[in-house]
Amino acid sequence: MSAVLPELNPKGYNSVLDIFDDCTKAYGQTTAYSALGREMSYSELEQKTAAFAAFLRQSGLKPGDRIAVQLPNLLQSPIAVFGAIRAGLVVVNTNPLYTGTELLHQLTDSGAKALVVLANSAHIAADVVPKTGVGLVIVTEVGDMHPPLKRMLINTVLKHVKKMVPAYQFANAVSFRDALSQGAKAPKVQHSAEAKDVLLLQYTGGTTGPSKAAILTHGNLLANMCQVGAHLDERKIDPGEVWVGPLPLYHIFGFTAHNLVFFSRGCHSLLIPNPRDLESFAKALKGKKFHGFLQINTLIVALTSTDSFKALDFSSLKITVSGGTALTHAAAEKWQALTGCVVTEAYGMSETSPGTTANKLGREKIGSIGVALAHTELRLVDDAGQDVPDGDPGELWIRGPQVMQGYWNAPEATAKTLTDDGWLKSGDIAIKDPDESYRIVDRKKDLVIVSGFNVAPNEVEDVVSQMPQVNECAVVGVPDEKTGEAVCLFVVPEADRPSPEQITDFCRQHLTSYKVPKRIEYVKELPKNAVGKVLRRELRKEYTGAA
Repeated sequence: MSAVLPELNPKGYNSVLDIFDDCTKAYGQTTAYSALGREMSYSELEQKTAAFAAFLRQSGLKPGDRIAVQLPNLLQSPIAVFGAIRAGLVVVNTNPLYTGTELLHQLTDSGAKALVVLANSAHIAADVVPKTGVGLVIVTEVGDMHPPLKRMLINTVLKHVKKMVPAYQFANAVSFRDALSQGAKAPKVQHSAEAKDVLLLQYTGGTTGPSKAAILTHGNLLANMCQVGAHLDERKIDPGEVWVGPLPLYHIFGFTAHNLVFFSRGCHSLLIPNPRDLESFAKALKGKKFHGFLQINTLIVALTSTDSFKALDFSSLKITVSGGTALTHAAAEKWQALTGCVVTEAYGMSETSPGTTANKLGREKIGSIGVALAHTELRLVDDAGQDVPDGDPGELWIRGPQVMQGYWNAPEATAKTLTDDGWLKSGDIAIKDPDESYRIVDRKKDLVIVSGFNVAPNEVEDVVSQMPQVNECAVVGVPDEKTGEAVCLFVVPEADRPSPEQITDFCRQHLTSYKVPKRIEYVKELPKNAVGKVLRRELRKEYTGAA
């Protein structure tokens, strides 16, 4: 089979296994990943993933079987993921914070036959697994990859001091360390893969019903690695550079970035297991030189308000990439003022592996998602599927080698999302600017319609977030007898809380009257998913319940 995107893929990779084999040989003792102070080289990763792959096959799992990996950003994650891929299994990325209901749906829908889970959340899995087809559970503890003394200290603290590991019991379970030990003695696996083979089921939240899994192949992910890598080459990424990874590896943004893009360049991914613990986050970076940073708007806001983080050395930082949700002017300005590094906004979806567009490095435009990545076609269409004139808003359609094969077990949803000629309907409303860059107005369903006029929540949020008394904010539409819907603003204030009058006066300076919030609610925090994206539907429920 010919190489995927040969002009962007000079080494002729056809699968992620090709990348893994080449890079573990080429970069050897270079650090591939680190977490909680423990570093793991490319060579050590090769050895441990070989053992894990051998264990999985010895346990009766076959190529094509699904394995759910439910781990935070620990070294066990890349070992489990690459080990599963080397065994020919399909990885099912699984959020460690899932409730039992969410986990049951994902394990059942994917048909997972194995699960890798952290002991801290294993009690939830223990209640769910008997109702699924999972026959093998591999349980790991936070300190499993550390030397004996530190491992014992970490695990003892979590179990007995913080009581973070509730009791659990599985019918067929093995510890992660025992799996590696048994696999090291088993026959080595020699699996080969092709571009068309399924590598990943990436579940993505829908607007209605349970989440669906985007089917991503070796070719999809390899193509996106090449596309993103070509874009970043404007700033050149060298082996040994340190990329900070606070975004979870079970999310497609972190998965592709750290397990493919940076991995293929011989970089060191410094993993942050719990980015919400801002003090521990800052401690993990103290005294270190780091060159790149994956970010999301909400995390930028939090970190730039944390004294210990502000005291770090940012002199080596040359690239900061933000994705997952809209980047506000206020957050971008705070980050640049603190670090001296401009934030480069990118856009993608689980369904596109995920990279679709990105700002050109050195020519960033805040509020823009940038231009299409190489070999990516974009269209903006109206409700009838017709292209809209440049400058007019339309739904963003995407076509390229990174676009998923469809949704797992969901032919109707696939038919609604993918056209016969390969266009993916994103559900996002965008505008194309004269310089060929794009701006996301908002999701179709998130538009607030006031007296027939469309209001984009992002536009209002971007304005309000520039007020120094506002930490975070989010906008939703709520019912209104006079205008059909009204703009409702939820505000997480700073210590000197702004009054409603101050907010509306500020908005009137930047927004037409129908866009000015009619209702303002003050909250301690905004509901968010694991990646930090604000859950507007939860805010609507909160407003309705209060009313």
